[in-house]
Amino acid sequence: MIDIHCHILPGVDDGPETIEESVIMAREAINEGINTIIATPHHRNNKYINTKNSILANVKELNDQLIKENIPLKILPGQEVRIFGEVLDEYRNGEILTLSQTKYIFIEFPTSSVPRYAEKLLYLLQTEGLIPIIVHPERNKELMEKPLILYNLVKNGALTQVTAASLAGYFGKSIKKFSEQMIENNLTHFIASDAHNTHNRSFKLREAYEIVEANFGIEYKYLFMENSEALIENELITKEVPEQIKRKKILGIF
Repeated sequence: MIDIHCHILPGVDDGPETIEESVIMAREAINEGINTIIATPHHRNNKYINTKNSILANVKELNDQLIKENIPLKILPGQEVRIFGEVLDEYRNGEILTLSQTKYIFIEFPTSSVPRYAEKLLYLLQTEGLIPIIVHPERNKELMEKPLILYNLVKNGALTQVTAASLAGYFGKSIKKFSEQMIENNLTHFIASDAHNTHNRSFKLREAYEIVEANFGIEYKYLFMENSEALIENELITKEVPEQIKRKKILGIF
C-alpha cells in the first residue's frame, strides 16, 4: 500500500521527536502492509514551518537510516500546507513542496472554518498547473455543517483526502458518518493515514480499506488504492462526478 499523508519525519512537527521513533513508525507501517509513504510535515500552520529544501534533506536522512535498518519502506517528500494567501508566491519562490514533486499539492484548512478566499486560491493553483488536494475535510466543522461548500470546491477541480482513522470511527461517529457520505457522493479521492505516532495517531490504513470494501464494494477500495499509485506517478487519478450530500430533516431542523 501507499500512504500519501504521514508525519514520519523526526523533529520537524508534532510527529516523532527522534529518528528512533521514526524507525518505530516505519516498522509499524511495514506490518500494516505499507511500502511507500509520502512524508508530509506541517507548513505554515501557525506553529511549524517546513520548507522544500529542509524537507528534502530530512527525507534523505530518514531513507538512509531505513536502509541501514533493513526496513523495506520508501519515503517520498511532501508537505501539508495550511492555506494562506501567499501559497502561490511561496510555490514560485521554491518554498512549497508538492507531493513527491508531482503536480499534486496538499492544502489544509483550519479545523473550524473555510477561509473565504479558499475557492479563488484553489482555482489559481490550478491555473499554475497544480492540482490541490484538501486534506481531512471530514474533520472541518464548517464543511460538516455546510457540505455544499465542499461540493462546490470538488466540482471546480479540487480533490480531497479522507483520514483512515476518521472512516474507522476513531474521531467520533459524526466524523465517521461524514466520511462515509463523502464516499457515497464521490466527494473524496484518496484515503491516507495522517499518522503521527504509533500510539494515539497510528496508521489504521488497512482497517479503513477493509471498511471501504465491506460498505462500498471492492471497486471503491481499489479506486482509492490506485489513485494513490497514480499520484506518485504524476498521472491523472480516477474520479466520479461529485454529488451534493443530502441532509435529512430532523424535527424541522436541517
